[in-house]
Amino acid sequence: MNRIRDALAKRSILLLVGLAMLAVTLISVAGMSASVVVAETVQGSGSAINVAGSLRRLTHRIASLVVADALQDRRAQPRVAAAIEHFEVNLAHPALMHVLERAPNGMFAATYRGVDAAWRLRLKPLFVEADGEGPPPRTVEYYEHLLVEVDAFVDQLNTLVAVLEHDTEASIRQLRTTLAAAIALAVLVVAAALFLVNRALHRPLADLLASSARFAHGDFGARVRHTGRNELGRVGAAFNQMAEELSKLYRDLERRVQDKTAELQRTNRSLELLYHAIARLYHAPDAPETYEATLRDIEQILELEGSFACLQPKHEGPAVVLASSLGPCPEREREPGGCALCRGAVAPWAYHSEGGYDLLMVPLRDAERTYGMLRLALPTGRRLQDWQRQLLEALSRHIGMALGMARRTEQERLLALQEERSIIARELHDSLAQSLSYMKIQVSLLQRALADPARAAEAEPILADLREGINSAYRQLRELLASFRLKMEGDFRTLLDRTVAEYAARGGVPIGFEARLAGCHLTPNQEIHVLHIIREALSNMLRHAHANHAWVRIACPDGRELHVAVEDDGIGLQPPTADGHHHYGMTIMRERAHGLHGDIAIGPRPGGGTRVALRFPAAPPEPAILAGSTSGQSAWHSA
Repeated sequence: MNRIRDALAKRSILLLVGLAMLAVTLISVAGMSASVVVAETVQGSGSAINVAGSLRRLTHRIASLVVADALQDRRAQPRVAAAIEHFEVNLAHPALMHVLERAPNGMFAATYRGVDAAWRLRLKPLFVEADGEGPPPRTVEYYEHLLVEVDAFVDQLNTLVAVLEHDTEASIRQLRTTLAAAIALAVLVVAAALFLVNRALHRPLADLLASSARFAHGDFGARVRHTGRNELGRVGAAFNQMAEELSKLYRDLERRVQDKTAELQRTNRSLELLYHAIARLYHAPDAPETYEATLRDIEQILELEGSFACLQPKHEGPAVVLASSLGPCPEREREPGGCALCRGAVAPWAYHSEGGYDLLMVPLRDAERTYGMLRLALPTGRRLQDWQRQLLEALSRHIGMALGMARRTEQERLLALQEERSIIARELHDSLAQSLSYMKIQVSLLQRALADPARAAEAEPILADLREGINSAYRQLRELLASFRLKMEGDFRTLLDRTVAEYAARGGVPIGFEARLAGCHLTPNQEIHVLHIIREALSNMLRHAHANHAWVRIACPDGRELHVAVEDDGIGLQPPTADGHHHYGMTIMRERAHGLHGDIAIGPRPGGGTRVALRFPAAPPEPAILAGSTSGQSAWHSA
């Protein structure tokens, strides 16, 4: 009962449907039970009516037999007695007794008792008297009285039949009324159940389906109106709660998508800024336009009020301003040693107020040293976000690396210039200077010979030596000028091809060339030295070897050491002259090999001739360069 009470309190749809079905069932059972009861009351009424109706017929038959008996001189007596017995049997018929037992105090019982009394007391004695011994009465009064009694008895039988018919019709009317009431109640209950189902089930379901369809099409504001305490009400409440949670999740997702989109846009702008800044710094690390464009990009993406970039002073001089959108630096003009900010006197990544702005100092440095400072002007009270600080750190590092690369490039240029000047000085000293010194000695000897007429004959060989020395010096000068004017255009392999072709054409000597440089990397300085050594060896071959063929082979078998060999089939090495002025080229080749941290061997070639062999370590391989100028397949051709 408590569960039913709780379910009723919750207005359960299942309970309402169950109660409606139970009510319809009870009404149906009640109607059928009433029909059964009424049918039981009506059962046998038809037989009783027939039997009661037959009593009227039997009464008239007995009267007819009595009259016929009188007219036939009592020959009908047996038939009268049989008819009376038959009448009494029908009068006590079970159908009539069943109706009498069913309602012993009813109208039918009273009427039946009256009929039975009239038969036994009034009509049967008359029939028995007419059927008795002796001559039948033939008086008119007797027969008239008999007929009057018969008619009165028949009227009682009619009343008995009418009572039976009335009771039967009343029972049928009662059955009809009961069935009509049951049908009406059933229809009423079904209608009420349909109304309740429509109200508690159909409309909430339709509302739930409509809200679900709206929610499925992106309307996250859709809500169910039916949120009662029954099952669908709880489903509606759960749907509304789910919709609210999903709406919150969707709003949160939209917010996160917007945040991620903004972050991706910032990242894209940052990467674009980094790309353009690195490209500018790579192509022109010394140009002021590079830093001005970079500062403009920084100001735009970080929303700054201005920026200023300067380099630390050299040798106590003033600071160098790279770029500025804040105007001239007043500290740079005021302080003898330059701006304290550029000298790094102010802590990096520190904010300080100046001129109505909050200035942030960012160091420009690489892994080795600090080159300057970047001053950024922010609105008062504003601080950089994490992504802005990371972007600024990356940009400052790249600017520092560009400044460091520019300084290292400048230093390398100076070192290369100094080295080349040293090489020129050595070559001038070992070749042209020695020849000029020799000619100076010859001129002194010539002066002494010409001053003494007795020694005039000695002047002729001195002049011949002097002429030969001048020719040698001139030739050496041309070779030096040709070497100094050598243009490093094209890759290393192309330069070697041109060199071999040049000396083959100059001397008319076929020169074979073989190169296997795959996987080997040479620096520009190494390429220059190797090229000059090969040129010097070929030049010596043309001047002194008297060769018919020559060969140039260059290979890097393991990718770590380069082997160079220049061979000819000439007369081989000759013993040095007394003055030794013809062997300066060998000395220069040895100095170049020493500069390459390698070894050079100059000696006889197996089978005749001269062989110059150079070996030195190659530079470490770099992926971006391995596919460049020193790559290539082995080749062999004769120039």
